[in-house]
Amino acid sequence: MKLFAVFGNPIAHSKSPILHNYTLYKLKIDARYSRYLLDSSKDFRELFFLLGLSGANITLPYKEDVANICDEICGIAQKIGAVNTIIKKDNKIIGYNTDAIGFYKNIESKNIKNALILGAGGSAKAIAMILKEKNINVIISNRSKKNLSFFDEKGFETCINDEILECTKKIEFDIIINATSSSINNTLPLQKDSLESLFERSKIAFDLMYGKECIFLEFAKIKGLDTINGSKMLLYQAIPALSIFTNIDETKIKPHMEYIYNIINHD
Repeated sequence: MKLFAVFGNPIAHSKSPILHNYTLYKLKIDARYSRYLLDSSKDFRELFFLLGLSGANITLPYKEDVANICDEICGIAQKIGAVNTIIKKDNKIIGYNTDAIGFYKNIESKNIKNALILGAGGSAKAIAMILKEKNINVIISNRSKKNLSFFDEKGFETCINDEILECTKKIEFDIIINATSSSINNTLPLQKDSLESLFERSKIAFDLMYGKECIFLEFAKIKGLDTINGSKMLLYQAIPALSIFTNIDETKIKPHMEYIYNIINHD
């Protein structure tokens, strides 16, 4: 039996085991998928091999840390410097990123031209890079300038949160994306008055969080924006991730994973 898992902190909310285990069962693959609360990425490599895993997903806040311990990084993950999917091959860890396409699948029909990303972690990097590939204008804002260096080097326009209104005063955003962990902590990613000003000239609010009420999206609804949470991003990144784990074409995985997703989300 092959073993897979998702690692993060927090992790109890993750629906990944449900999506993957149901699909593995329907595809008649002898494998199990579990989840682990990871207190630190320091000994992750040793833990991965000790658990006998064939592959794993990585979520907040370890996507960049795990990228640094991979023996090889493939595809768009090379540009991002963050991984959310890894496999074991010849006793090496190979890293991939399916977050980028997982996010884009949510908005590809929305005619997005201008986007604002709040946060500068691994998820923000994945989103920024896929939007750039799709010729969408992107601005990234973060609490500190230091963590924006990756984006500056890639040619993105950046600013710190304290200066966000000045930096963006002439821009109307099709989408504002909360890629911070603020919603996990039930806080807003910006000062409320700053966020209110941004929402007044924006159309869609997207938060990577799912599975609980989200203060960021609730505030956006009050201001009249359309809202999207991270549940379908989870689905759309999980389909290619399981394809990487199993070497099975995504077209065979998709109907099973969409079915169980709709069941657990009551769609």
